[in-house]
Amino acid sequence: MSIQRLYTAKAKTTGGRDGRAISSDNVIDLPLSTPKEMGGPGKPNTTNPEQLFAAGYSACFDGALNLVARLAKTPITGSTVEADVSFGKDGESFGLAVDLIVNIPNMDQQQAEELVAQAHQVCPYSRATRGNIEVTLTTTTNA
Repeated sequence: MSIQRLYTAKAKTTGGRDGRAISSDNVIDLPLSTPKEMGGPGKPNTTNPEQLFAAGYSACFDGALNLVARLAKTPITGSTVEADVSFGKDGESFGLAVDLIVNIPNMDQQQAEELVAQAHQVCPYSRATRGNIEVTLTTTTNA
């Protein structure tokens, strides 16, 4: 399957997990450091691939959530998506797991869970990871 490419983000990394990531437009120019929990130096004021993936996934999922809510004529305001991306052993290799914690304030819990499930079907990050990594959804409706 081939997609019609509407936008292409470009970034280049040098030095791997302890290097630097720079987007083609220089908006992102971040030093990287392997977290101490993974045996790295965990340098202050640095990021890592898991944090960048968490930011991208949570932003994309919230966009998908607002899209499905709008299509269902169920307006939502103030939704938040927290993506907890874990790196760990997967047999003899390494893998990722994601916990998405979605909050839709002041909504019926069942209705909120239905919207989150629909967003999980639509979100490009969810589609890309489906069947490849464990993704757990948690839905809350806290004001």
